[in-house]
Amino acid sequence: MDIATRVYNHKWKIDPIIRSLIDTDFYKLLMCQSVFRNKPDTTVTFSLINRSAHVPLARLIDEGELREQLDHIRSLSLSRGESTWLRGNTFYGKRQMFRPDFMEWFEGLRLPPYHLERKGDQYELTFEGKWHEVMLWEIPALAVLMELRSRAVLDQMGRFELQVLYARAMTRVWEKIERLREVEDLTIADFGTRRRHSFLWQDWCVQAMIEGLGEKFTGTSNCLIAMRREVEAIGTNAHELPMVYSALADSDAELAQAPYDVLSDWHDEHEGNLRIILPDTYGTQGFLDRAPDWLAGWTGIRIDSGDPVKGAEVAINWWKARGEDPAEKRVIFSDGLDVQQIQDLHAQFSDRTKVSFGWGTLLTNDFRKLVPDDALAPFSLVCKAVAANGRPTVKLSDNPEKAMGPADEIERYKRVFGVGRQERQAVIV
Repeated sequence: MDIATRVYNHKWKIDPIIRSLIDTDFYKLLMCQSVFRNKPDTTVTFSLINRSAHVPLARLIDEGELREQLDHIRSLSLSRGESTWLRGNTFYGKRQMFRPDFMEWFEGLRLPPYHLERKGDQYELTFEGKWHEVMLWEIPALAVLMELRSRAVLDQMGRFELQVLYARAMTRVWEKIERLREVEDLTIADFGTRRRHSFLWQDWCVQAMIEGLGEKFTGTSNCLIAMRREVEAIGTNAHELPMVYSALADSDAELAQAPYDVLSDWHDEHEGNLRIILPDTYGTQGFLDRAPDWLAGWTGIRIDSGDPVKGAEVAINWWKARGEDPAEKRVIFSDGLDVQQIQDLHAQFSDRTKVSFGWGTLLTNDFRKLVPDDALAPFSLVCKAVAANGRPTVKLSDNPEKAMGPADEIERYKRVFGVGRQERQAVIV
């Protein structure tokens, strides 16, 4: 695929960004099945949140074009081939990962309506409905906005300028891969769907990883690319689950228990490498201190905010205190990673625990300094569950820059979960 030519020629009436309902992250489908089973009547609102206010999305992206892309997504349904892959493929060593009742529902799904409104230089984009339906908007909505922003910049460039841009970007990715080749026993996956430059670019990056890293590359979070490139679909669970479960709690005692209820439901459904703890929603240290003993038997932990070195040390010390061998556990780093940090973390922890990396935006959207005014630099855009059954959700994180929710509820959650002073860190993506 000549990406530059494809980008230059895309200017027909509508060039759909999302062409499949499985152009999404694997963890969303796993969580969707869990919600479908355990919380089918919960109503949730998702909302777009641009943490990088200096990027004026409503000035860069035409509202009509955005609506066309979102409306196109609502016309999509699973193809027969996609359904066959989900029903019959082996994921994490397990066949029939997705139950027949879930698949029957998913095969008949059309995504529910959206609400879009311009507010100054930003868009207000929300999705409200049954949790298992609206949650599937998150990834495609983010991918559409990220790619439309890219197109707004690329549309100003000529054919040869685009050729040079993509040649430079490809060289940058390949140089990163060459550095990673030198890391012994590396285990790394593509986690870059949500804030990618474009679908074509993510697909190219995955192919480059396949060729350049061989067995060091374990797969991609993107289901459509995993299916087409015949690699593993990678992913477990995300902050969304404890955020919604916690919002549904009727008392402080139920709130304190909610994050463990999430993992209890997950424990009933999954085993092995799908039993990965994401402990930072309301503070990693407190979560682990209060965790039930059975959780220490899980396979590993994903570190997605705060100081990754500190997070890994906390996990290792917790396993030791619970009588577990850290050398038999897996630590997955996934927060704003690039090559140097991957190399450093691997060197520091690979002889103490099993180390893996989920490489996201700085794999699939690193066009920094390649165009004037750095107009293609990645930025921090998220789509989060902001309410459940009319109650606000809260996220504290190990980095207060990633916290979200009403101020009074944030203070309540800090009290319930015993979160004290936190160290602020810049949010890269």
